Amino acid sequence: MGTVYGYIRVSTKEQNEDRQWIALREVVPVERNIYTDKQSGRDFNRPAYQRLVRRMRKDDVLYIKSIDRLGRDYGEILEQWRVLTKEKGIDIVVLDMPILDTRRGKDLIGTFLSDVVLQILSFVAENEKTNIRQRQAEGISAAKARGVQFGRPANPLPDGFKLIYQQWKADEITSTAAAKLCGMPLSTFRYRADMYERENVM
Repeated sequence: MGTVYGYIRVSTKEQNEDRQWIALREVVPVERNIYTDKQSGRDFNRPAYQRLVRRMRKDDVLYIKSIDRLGRDYGEILEQWRVLTKEKGIDIVVLDMPILDTRRGKDLIGTFLSDVVLQILSFVAENEKTNIRQRQAEGISAAKARGVQFGRPANPLPDGFKLIYQQWKADEITSTAAAKLCGMPLSTFRYRADMYERENVM
């Protein structure tokens, strides 16, 4: 039996890690062996995690509250699991999923089942993230269709824009000249002219 460690990660400094901390304190006897990172899981340049990995040795045990503490996505979780269990010989215990406990079933069947369950759970976690992003995108599209405006409000049109726009539409002045008269970059004038036309047609 090696040394027992715990790892906690929250995505932002504002998030509270109490739930993870309470769970790990029940299974990690030495408080200083619990490492905490308060930053995104976008990469593994996390100082506490890197220190923990360097410190752990073969037959040590690492407790985590849930599988997504190990990585940002399906591939990252599997890679970290492989490095810790296969390369470093560390046992991992996932408190929220007791079947993911590498101390059990050290035989071929036990290892196979653990790896299969891990891959399924990692895929489910990643798939849920994808679904959340899709639902967010669909929600934004629906809101835009209802006329909800996103982003910063546009600056008010300059004085005389309507007359300049009409002259431009009548080919009396060029786009470049119209943009200059409005005090706008050419791309901005074209965008605002398009929006103005849509609003007035509707």
